[in-house]
Amino acid sequence: MSKLEIEGVVLVVGGSGYLGLHLLHYLATSTKFRLAYTFNKNDAPRSHPSLQDVQGFHVDLRTGVGWDQISKTLGPPAAVVNCAAISVPRECEENPEQASEVNVPRSLIQWLKSFAHNKPLLVHLSTDQVYEGTKSFYKEDEETKPVNVYGKSKVEAEKHIRAHWQNFAVLRSSIIYGPQPVVPVQKSLPVQWMDTTLAAGKKVDFFTDEFRCPVFVRDVVKVVLLLIANLTAEGGFAQLVLNVGGPDRLSRAEMAEVVAEVKGYEASLINHVKASTVDRGVKSPPDISMDVSRLETFFGITMTKFADGVRQTLSLPHPA
Repeated sequence: MSKLEIEGVVLVVGGSGYLGLHLLHYLATSTKFRLAYTFNKNDAPRSHPSLQDVQGFHVDLRTGVGWDQISKTLGPPAAVVNCAAISVPRECEENPEQASEVNVPRSLIQWLKSFAHNKPLLVHLSTDQVYEGTKSFYKEDEETKPVNVYGKSKVEAEKHIRAHWQNFAVLRSSIIYGPQPVVPVQKSLPVQWMDTTLAAGKKVDFFTDEFRCPVFVRDVVKVVLLLIANLTAEGGFAQLVLNVGGPDRLSRAEMAEVVAEVKGYEASLINHVKASTVDRGVKSPPDISMDVSRLETFFGITMTKFADGVRQTLSLPHPA
């Protein structure tokens, strides 16, 4: 693929995480952007050859320490993609103050305001957990009514961005799945976990009554790139909110069934249970499936079906 003729600085906040690493690799190999990223503890990206020219900066999102160094080194970015978050609901539930400090981009917005004559595009990753979960296929203009601290912190973040920044795109993402990035992350990835668990040949419990629209990581990367390419080229300000999910409304049990079918495992290994029978220490919305028609229409794209994404994740050929 030839490099897209787009120039300027793109900063990925949280660039050492799963989505951040996928974004950096794709941007480095497919665009002419000058790239930088922030990290908190793990400065992993530059360990891969494709990312050796990408600049990393340590930033404390809670205090804002580190932003000034980016200003001195790079000047104002053309776009900022904020992937940083405490995204484990139970962790947020146990420490709501910390969840708010990290998930609401106060110091980031304050830093962006320091560029008096520039208004960089902010692409902010939000979540489907801003919705209450009492119906299917939520649209972007429906009420946000989260049931847990994680969702509340992300709603708070969206409100803060709307109130204090003029040029933004908020992406309400479902569960992101896909292959490991070029620098593997030390976390459990959903499809790989299902594959490994079912391969062991033991019965495993999967919920039948919580529904999401899992989204393939390469689709999320494509959406971010299209946003940056279109909105920075046009000039002016954007104020967008988009649901970012796959086309399939699935329970965890149905996801596992797809993995089993693709890999040829026995479906009987999947034990169907109700989420209400398990105490996870945090309330979880039952159905936060999303309508993604606005996204698909806006960009003229079709999101990847879960079965196809699973095959790509596990490096399997598409059936004839």
